[in-house]
Amino acid sequence: MERRNFLGGVAAVAAAPALSMAPTQQAHAAETGQAATLRVATTAFRRLDGTTPSRQLVDTVLSHLKLTQSIAQDAEGEDERARLAAVGSEVASLAGWLHWDMGDNGSARTWYGASIKAARRAANPLLAAYQLGSLAQFEAHSGNAAQGLSLARSARKQLGLNMPAIADAWLSGVEALAHAAAGAESSADEALRTAARRAKQIEHEDTPPWPWVFSFTEAKVAATRVSCGARLGLPRWIASEQDSTTAVMTSGHDKQRALLQLDMASGYLAAGRLDGAFTVAARALEVGLRYKSGRIVERARAVRRSYSGPTPPKVLRDFDDRLHGVFL
Repeated sequence: MERRNFLGGVAAVAAAPALSMAPTQQAHAAETGQAATLRVATTAFRRLDGTTPSRQLVDTVLSHLKLTQSIAQDAEGEDERARLAAVGSEVASLAGWLHWDMGDNGSARTWYGASIKAARRAANPLLAAYQLGSLAQFEAHSGNAAQGLSLARSARKQLGLNMPAIADAWLSGVEALAHAAAGAESSADEALRTAARRAKQIEHEDTPPWPWVFSFTEAKVAATRVSCGARLGLPRWIASEQDSTTAVMTSGHDKQRALLQLDMASGYLAAGRLDGAFTVAARALEVGLRYKSGRIVERARAVRRSYSGPTPPKVLRDFDDRLHGVFL
């Protein structure tokens, strides 16, 4: 799941007492002035991410962040500074996401941390929870289970007991990935079941509330189970969800689709289907090379390391040849 995968529930967000300080989607739609203009640019950059190399976006995004911070310093009035801090949080989070895709995990942590600090300056519990959850997702994918679970708990505390179903579904998916990183199959399965149950309550509702841009559906839960299955070495989880991930596999986000393909390749490999595994992995690798995605290429290397058979098939030798000399 991508850090931005939430759906709908604007009325629930507005009604929840714990979120009374958080602006609703309608409020942002009605905003004017510098914060609104800067947010439009940020959203455009986020939508470009799926089909644009992060290396082409990152300098522009960092310049956008610098501009946002400069405007915030000169802003008059506490309310305006808070609005600009919220925009700065969004931009910093995007910078973290882009550095993660580039394979620069140190910089990714730095920018995710900056996004959390800015969200707190904005006094916005919903935004702070989103940024904590984003860092939790990063740590879970990086194999840091304890950190991922701790950050997810912190995000839940920001939202309180009356959190929207959308937040519960997404955070449950993040927690499932962290449990999978720890090798805890039953805990991961429980979290995934919670995510699926909550996703059913939101998938037919309105467009995502700010700051989330993209939808979170049962198909995304299925994709998360595939990712968990890859980390747990459970090919049955991957096989059981292939049909359910069609919406994700046909989406316009090329890089996320490639990562899911590599998770599926891990399942094929665990099941002994070497030709299928490395045929799928090769397609994903080509996407990683086209977009110069260090994250995709490193995930492809991890799939390759998981096979140590004595006589590699031709498809694997071709895969090795493609990886040779790649410096991302």
